[in-house]
Amino acid sequence: MRYTQKIVHNKESFTSGERKIADYVLANPDKLKQLSSQGLAMILGVSQSSVIKFSQKLGMKGFTHLKMALIEEWGQQVSEQRLQSSHIHNGINSDDSLPDIAEKLFLEKQQALRDTTDSLDFAQLQHVVSHIQAAKRVQIIGVGGSSLIAKDLAYKLMKIGYSVMNELDSHVQITVAQSLNPADVQIIISFSGKRREILIAAEVAKKRGATLVAITSLQHNPLREIADYTLDTIADETRWRSSSIAARTAQHTIIDLLFVSLIQQNSEESRHFIQQSQTLVEQLSNK
Repeated sequence: MRYTQKIVHNKESFTSGERKIADYVLANPDKLKQLSSQGLAMILGVSQSSVIKFSQKLGMKGFTHLKMALIEEWGQQVSEQRLQSSHIHNGINSDDSLPDIAEKLFLEKQQALRDTTDSLDFAQLQHVVSHIQAAKRVQIIGVGGSSLIAKDLAYKLMKIGYSVMNELDSHVQITVAQSLNPADVQIIISFSGKRREILIAAEVAKKRGATLVAITSLQHNPLREIADYTLDTIADETRWRSSSIAARTAQHTIIDLLFVSLIQQNSEESRHFIQQSQTLVEQLSNK
């Protein structure tokens, strides 16, 4: 425990003179360096022995040792505050050059790609691919940043001929989930796996007999508990961040794997849908 914390936590046990000392050293860290025990005693109107006893109560030999420990602690706190205030995202700071930012983002996204791929259960992935192939309908759900990934997967599956439902409104998501049946698949994308709206939709789909696929983090969460299959996304989301960049990169890794695997499993029909879509789109520019 830091000495500043010791002072704060033990104030109630101090004498009135010691509380004076405690209040002063906490409020005036910038003045301690120039003060001796005698000087502090004169400022506060207490005895020099009170200052020494106060220091000893905190486990120090004398005031000089306590003063140096407090100065070091406050220096660390100032450095931490400056570092935190300069953070833009994870390891990226406000004084980084653009090349440095680009390199750090590259490494962050690369790590998420590598960790997610290395941790992937390919047997689970194959089961999910098989269920999507056999599904009558596929509902894809995401909230917040994950809704962007959900929309991307929905477009990808539509492009190769799958009947997909993807709604942004959580009320509509739950309503659609109520219409699912054992022939359908529900895919929920959520890094935390804790959002109440997605959990209600998942519980409804399970009761209706639909196959539930969760694309979520490795952390223990309610979504993992109720899912039939889980595809894990690995990303460093523990540090200060301005956006879920690593998490979305990991999620993109999974949905791209699903997309390419589905094309591979049904390559002829998938190519037909893709070519037909391209032909129709080209007609727009020809007019």
